[in-house]
Amino acid sequence: MYNVKEFIMEKIFLLCACTSILAILLICWFLFANGIPAIFEIGAANFLLGTNWTPMQGGEIGPQFGILPMIVGSVYFMLGAIIIGVPIGIFTAIFFAHMCPKKMYTFLKPVVNLLAGIPSVVYGFFGMVMIVPIVRTLAMRFTTHLPGGATGMSILAAAIILGIMILPTVIAISEAAMRAVPKNYYEGALALGASHTRSVFFVMVPAAKSGILASVVLGVGRAIGETMAVVMVAGNHARMPIHLLRGARSLTANIVIEMGYAAGLHRNALIATAVVLFVFILIINITFTLLTRKSV
Repeated sequence: MYNVKEFIMEKIFLLCACTSILAILLICWFLFANGIPAIFEIGAANFLLGTNWTPMQGGEIGPQFGILPMIVGSVYFMLGAIIIGVPIGIFTAIFFAHMCPKKMYTFLKPVVNLLAGIPSVVYGFFGMVMIVPIVRTLAMRFTTHLPGGATGMSILAAAIILGIMILPTVIAISEAAMRAVPKNYYEGALALGASHTRSVFFVMVPAAKSGILASVVLGVGRAIGETMAVVMVAGNHARMPIHLLRGARSLTANIVIEMGYAAGLHRNALIATAVVLFVFILIINITFTLLTRKSV
């Protein structure tokens, strides 16, 4: 009887694994089957390196499908989120894992977990009401020659929002990685004369490096794939980003803004944009995986 149950559960687990793989294959097939022909029709160089995105333009020039401004905008948003969110997240995880009193931990940990459950649109509203006015005030005070004036909807505002949004992921996974390090590492460092702080930062944190890098990978994936909050605070200008206090458009925002009315080559170009985004995230994951293996 036990062997029958084990056999059934094994097949159920196998079915679940195959379903996940099938879902990924279907997504890849849809994206590449519709996106790759559009890239060849537009021209790979024109599509990836073009700086003009004017899909509705007529006349002699015709529509232009250059996504380089969106690629650069996505990179700016990602780097801003990493610079803002990753250090705060890692230091918070260190505090939770090794320095936080138990009573404070029971209060702070659920608050941090609550950040993960807040919808993206709420983050967007928070950015519009709180962050955008602050950025606009700073821009008006410290910049006098900003082209087009300062609206506050900018790369900086989007980076701050994304930095906040990746905090739960970075904190949770980094803390779990640090707690998984054997305690005898810490005790050995203390026995050798190291202080508590030195033992944590020079023994426990390096030992959890692979888990911390994994948290950064997932945080970067969240930052690149975020759409609604970015649309609400980034300005969504389909042109090359020239200033942190000016607006920009990400790849995801480009898709969600125009897919509702796109048709023909325009629609296929948006699907091709999703292909570029998919490959972009894949490259980042592979790079961090290689770094993690080297660190191990």
